[in-house]
Amino acid sequence: MRLEQLQAFLAIAQTGSFQKAAQKCGVTQSTISRQIQSLEADLGLELFHRTNQAKLTLGGERLLPRARKICQEWETATQELTDLIAGKQPELCIAAIHSLCGSYLPPILQKFCRDYPDVQLRVTSLGSDRALKVLKDGLVDLAIVMNNRFLTTGREMVVEVLYDEPIELLTAANHPLAQYEFVPWSEVVRYPQVVFKDGYGMQRLIQEKFERLEANLQAALEVNTLDAFRGVVRQGELIALLPTSALVEARLDSTLAVRPLATGGALSDNSTLSRRVVMVTTQDRLQIPPIQHFWQLVRDNIRQQFEQQQEAS
Repeated sequence: MRLEQLQAFLAIAQTGSFQKAAQKCGVTQSTISRQIQSLEADLGLELFHRTNQAKLTLGGERLLPRARKICQEWETATQELTDLIAGKQPELCIAAIHSLCGSYLPPILQKFCRDYPDVQLRVTSLGSDRALKVLKDGLVDLAIVMNNRFLTTGREMVVEVLYDEPIELLTAANHPLAQYEFVPWSEVVRYPQVVFKDGYGMQRLIQEKFERLEANLQAALEVNTLDAFRGVVRQGELIALLPTSALVEARLDSTLAVRPLATGGALSDNSTLSRRVVMVTTQDRLQIPPIQHFWQLVRDNIRQQFEQQQEAS
């Protein structure tokens, strides 16, 4: 059974004539006849009484409402796909790490909403690994995350590197480590830390660094918001390792101190600690105009914002 056979069947049922149905469908009468004969052969029964006027048989009457439903579903599906290609999608779902949601993304979101007022923009703050998982599951259209090469290497994935940023130390202003201009790792490993929860790329990054140092990460507390990091560290006992973009507000807080990390020294793998932030979607999604436009806005604006922030600091 083919769609054009059902469409021919509906045209005959509506017009009551093979000839008129052929005119309605824009084909010859012989083509309509062959389609109905083939459909009847597939079903094993006649659908029309062959008289002066084509009237439905009992089998044709039973098929009629089903055929209408099937053809209507097909028309709806093709219209939705046409709208999708034309950029007429109802919503655009983004997953992004917390530091971007509070700093770099707001002006981009505002610009997109002006450019596509009919598209509902939905933004969710998630850890990097979780964001990439929901992207692969089709729950979001685009993710802006800390890179995880194990989750972004599929053939269908498109990855745009946005920036690389250093990891720095956040302490209370009166913490012993705040006295250093560059804090040595031999001192960092001595203190208990606040860390991101499991599923966040930062936790994985820091854990891997401590393993290279052959040191024990004293993860005293897990949180998942930047406000929580600042609030806990402000109490004076715990420290935190966070990316530069997550420390914008902390630099303005007199109760907190932000210090760069030293390289080299007795306890070091002689490498800096940094994270790479990337934008990820799939090949098919990047063909959709609203997603493509948002992608371009992020690419054009976030790098510039990051560079300006680096110069200011």
